[in-house]
Amino acid sequence: MDIQRPDVTEEQIDRMVRLFYSRAREDAELGPVFAAHVDDWEHHFQIVQNFWSQGLLGTGRYKGSPYSVHLNLGIKIEHFARWLELFRAAAAETLPPDAAKMAISRAEHMSKSFKVGLFPLETLPGMPHAV
Repeated sequence: MDIQRPDVTEEQIDRMVRLFYSRAREDAELGPVFAAHVDDWEHHFQIVQNFWSQGLLGTGRYKGSPYSVHLNLGIKIEHFARWLELFRAAAAETLPPDAAKMAISRAEHMSKSFKVGLFPLETLPGMPHAV
């Protein structure tokens, strides 16, 4: 079964990544997390662009595990809502509608998966921050 790929360009993906991070770096919640862990922003942009290029275009350029990279960054469960808010806006502003929808869906799935992995007790039904 072939995966339906959205009509999106590498340049649009690059703009999305850069717009998201320009906002995230200035954000009161997320900015300090990124500032503490990213020294080379151009390198970081390339990794994240490769991730989204693979996810949206199937390029195979991303090698690695995004989950393992985020294990020891001091991320709090509350960060996910803000991350998604900023990501949704950046995707909607820079990508064609079908690509934005796919990227947002993947980001939402990734957010849920990361929360379950990083905060298993908090994500149980009935807990204060349940998914």
